[in-house]
Amino acid sequence: MSQPTAGITELLVGQPDWQAVLVRVLENFACVTGTIHRTDPATGLLALVAHHGIPPQALPMLLPKIDNIPFGKGVAGCAAQRKEAVQLCNLQEDLGGVAKPDARKTNVQGALAVPVLGADGKVLGVLGIGKMQTYDFDVHEIADLNKVAALIAAKL
Repeated sequence: MSQPTAGITELLVGQPDWQAVLVRVLENFACVTGTIHRTDPATGLLALVAHHGIPPQALPMLLPKIDNIPFGKGVAGCAAQRKEAVQLCNLQEDLGGVAKPDARKTNVQGALAVPVLGADGKVLGVLGIGKMQTYDFDVHEIADLNKVAALIAAKL
């Protein structure tokens, strides 16, 4: 993997283009799909800020479901609730109940979501990435994605 934070700081100036930030994160981690959610203070839900790589045929059905996610629901919601990284080596075969059934329509297999935490420990949002093949993210990749989430926290 290239430098996990390469090019991200430069994208986080002024009012960030979250789509560009997400695409750079995906490039840095050799992933093809991902999301950035921000915690909406009014609703307490994870509101979708950017998404990339969701298959076009699944997007109309999935978008309403990933637009506002409760803490504790799905991979992103679990990462937010637990305040720690959540990963599935194969989302398609998750029997633990973390992945929601409709998430399988993305065809994502290896999935990783990390909370974006503020200095006070509050969950500001969640950063999620995925691969289309079975994949176990190692401890270094998880730590690296947490570093990226820390950079994002200053602007989210």
